[in-house]
Formats: sequence, structure tokens, C-alpha cells
Amino acid sequence: MKKIIKVLHVLILACVVFWSNESAGLFISNLSETCYRCLCHVSTKCDTSHGCTAGYCGPFNISRVYWIDAGRVTLPDDDPDRNHSWEDCARSYHCAKRIIEGYLQKFGKDCNSDGVTDCYDYMMVNGNGGYGCTAPLNRSVNGRKWLRRYEDCNLQS
Repeated sequence: MKKIIKVLHVLILACVVFWSNESAGLFISNLSETCYRCLCHVSTKCDTSHGCTAGYCGPFNISRVYWIDAGRVTLPDDDPDRNHSWEDCARSYHCAKRIIEGYLQKFGKDCNSDGVTDCYDYMMVNGNGGYGCTAPLNRSVNGRKWLRRYEDCNLQS
């Protein structure tokens, strides 16, 4: 009987710890509010009224594929199978942050090989995609625009 009680206590404790971690959100090293602000600035100059253009939505310019890779995050009480749930979440700054978290949880790494995974790396993940984040951003017009915006944001931080 004592063994069963101990097992139940362990199970209850495990459930509490799991629930606490789920409600607290994901932890991704160096993904701070300042970094979110910079990622948003890089994407659309953090235009929170940005709708959807050419398949990219919201202040972080999130695509449907990005949303799927991030785990199909939705607004509270929404259904990820609803046709426009991804767009509604991507247009909401706070919901879009959760999409970014999911994507970086999956793809975040030290893209520039400087030994630290930080906001610059997250910007490279967003700029190049999760599978190609090591490619230098300065090779394209859009990449150079992202780098300028990132530098502007960092100067203001």
C-alpha cells in the first residue's frame, strides 16, 4: 500500500511540474522581449496593423508553412484546422510571439558559429528559414534590408 501511495505522489508531482511548464510557455535562451521587438522591427518595422500580403501575415510577417513548422499555434479557443486560424494568430502580436517561440524551439541554433545562440541567430533563422539559417543575409536585397533594420533596432536597445 505504501508503494502505491508513493507512486501516486510521484505521478501527482509529475503532473504539477508538467502543467507548470506548459502554462509558463517555452524557454528559449536569449529570446527576450527586446529580441522579440527587434525580430518584429526587422520583419515589418513592427507594424501591428499589418494584415496579410502575398501569404505573409502580421507584424512578424509569418507564412502558413512557418506556422505549421511552429506547431500550428492559435488564438485561445480557436481550432488549428479552421481555414484562417493561422492568419488570425499571426496578425495578433501576442499570438504571433507564440508562433515565433514554437519555430525557434524547433530551429533555433548558432547560425553564425560565434559560439552563442542569440537574437542575431534568431533573426537569421527567420530570414533564411529553419533549415538554411547559416547562409549570410548580406547576399540578397531583402537580407541586407533585414540586417540594416536589425542594426537600427540594436542601436535603439
